[in-house]
Amino acid sequence: MKIVRLILLLLHIGVFLLLTGMLLNVYIAPKVFPWFNLLSLAFPGLIFGYVALTIFWIICWKKELSYSFFLGLLFFNPVLRWVNYSSVKSEVPDLKVMSFNTRTGGNERSEVKEYLKNSGADIILLQEDEGKGYGTLGYETATFGNITILSKYKIIDRQFIKINNKLIDDPALQVDVEIKGKRYRFISVHLQSFGFVKKWSGLTVIMKKTKKSKEYRKKLIPTFKMHQEQVDIIKEEVENSPYPVILTGDFNSVPNSYEYYHISEVLQDAFVAAGRGSGTSFHDYKFPIRIDYIFTSKSIKALSYKVDRSTGVSDHFPVIATFSLKN
Repeated sequence: MKIVRLILLLLHIGVFLLLTGMLLNVYIAPKVFPWFNLLSLAFPGLIFGYVALTIFWIICWKKELSYSFFLGLLFFNPVLRWVNYSSVKSEVPDLKVMSFNTRTGGNERSEVKEYLKNSGADIILLQEDEGKGYGTLGYETATFGNITILSKYKIIDRQFIKINNKLIDDPALQVDVEIKGKRYRFISVHLQSFGFVKKWSGLTVIMKKTKKSKEYRKKLIPTFKMHQEQVDIIKEEVENSPYPVILTGDFNSVPNSYEYYHISEVLQDAFVAAGRGSGTSFHDYKFPIRIDYIFTSKSIKALSYKVDRSTGVSDHFPVIATFSLKN
């Protein structure tokens, strides 16, 4: 039994060190050392293992509990970026915003159109969408590449942001709208995709098939480095904005990643401010993945945040947030 406990203790220490390495994404860029960013993808499994081992020490009532529990508090905020239970706000919202990677075409487009029509959102920011067929929905439309923004408010200005050498493939679209006499800037982005196919998914496949593991690394590491460049461009756009910003999109990055931390330096995560339940938005793999976000300037108060799992027309769920603009 002592040998088992020793093995579990070493495993516990190892999981703790991996989780701590993930926290270093705040300081260390993927171009310097990309492996810390890789740990962010494994966070749900790592934190589950850490909690399970901590419960084991509680049951055994061993001294290991005293430090494993308190050290685990280091990961409280990282957990809230995946699963959150904020209080319900009673204020009446001024604005409803949706971000949705539709990733659809052909017959599915009619389903997307019907869903958007019934959403009640004031501003809809779409990724991997051609922007066709929305003219009858009553929104003003801005489209470039695979990004579309639909607005019930008049679009005063629009600008395409080059975040990649392949402008059409992975663009960002920025529009300014006036709401109740004040201008707001909305930015929709789609960061570089990893290019995985579904049959590769699953931690079991990664562990058992070396060839597939190498394929993952070949795609993950270069993409992390591309994300660093893209996030730097987006962050600069946000910092230079003379207006409050709402930034949404498919970031192809999970919470606690380098990408997430550095966007969070200039904007707040609406899910952390007002989310309840799981933030998982990508449902094509049997593993919790949150890669769709709504970030806002601190002057914009998030009242609610919802991952709408009622529609399965895309491999992404829409994320919807309401806001108070009274600040």
